[in-house]
Amino acid sequence: MHPHRTSRPAARRTACTRSAGRSPLQALEESFLALAIADQPLALPAHLVCEEPEQPMLSIDQVRSRLAHAATSPELRQQTWREVARRARRLGDPWDIVTVGMTVPVLRRMLARLACPAHLERAEVEQEALAAITCALSTVDVDAADVARELFAAADRAANRLVYAARRRVEQETGHQAVHLGRLTRSTAQAACQATSLEVGSGEARNEYAVLARAVSAGAVSVAEAQLIARTRLDGEPMQRLADERGVSVRQLYRHRAAAEQHLAAYLRHQMRDQ
Repeated sequence: MHPHRTSRPAARRTACTRSAGRSPLQALEESFLALAIADQPLALPAHLVCEEPEQPMLSIDQVRSRLAHAATSPELRQQTWREVARRARRLGDPWDIVTVGMTVPVLRRMLARLACPAHLERAEVEQEALAAITCALSTVDVDAADVARELFAAADRAANRLVYAARRRVEQETGHQAVHLGRLTRSTAQAACQATSLEVGSGEARNEYAVLARAVSAGAVSVAEAQLIARTRLDGEPMQRLADERGVSVRQLYRHRAAAEQHLAAYLRHQMRDQ
């Protein structure tokens, strides 16, 4: 028997079954649990994480559960993290997977609190955080008092850098799109309005709202799509407010608006060709 493995019930061997399309954290969790529920599960000395262990060894998933338990002292947590980090540095595979896998529960909570832009894929954030932990593991002082703090700090910095950069891109792209749409609608508003007798309020027949009304009348966009564009692009209402009203996520609403704007742009190009 492997010196760091212990037997576990065979029934546990199906515990890591997952569906296709898993995220980076899910993929790591599969690899971690595969080591914990194998015929000879990977294990650690129980005294690392237990004051008075009832058995000499604990499987790595049991150790991870103990790390998260409120009754486990900070000293035992630090001792355990130092040991798994040492093994990862000294032995490599599979202890590098084990060490990063130990971070999954905390990473899930950390990333769940992170406010990401709607277009930023959660998988991308997870991958960035995991890459930062892996990199930090290769340089962290394994004899330091709190190895885990260093690993999670690296993940937090990487995730926040990615989110900040994504927000900046959104702000820039949103600004460019709004300017482009405004110019496009203004350049074709007069021709579009001359082609119809539709009036939209007093003195507003030749502005962007009239173009949207024409697009709705022509069936190029729906009323809901026109309202979405008008309220967010022209009136400046926040996407979150409309998402709450419509019962969808902000991310979904961004996608709806992008599709609506594509329909509107196609309609306007057609109008311009006909002039």
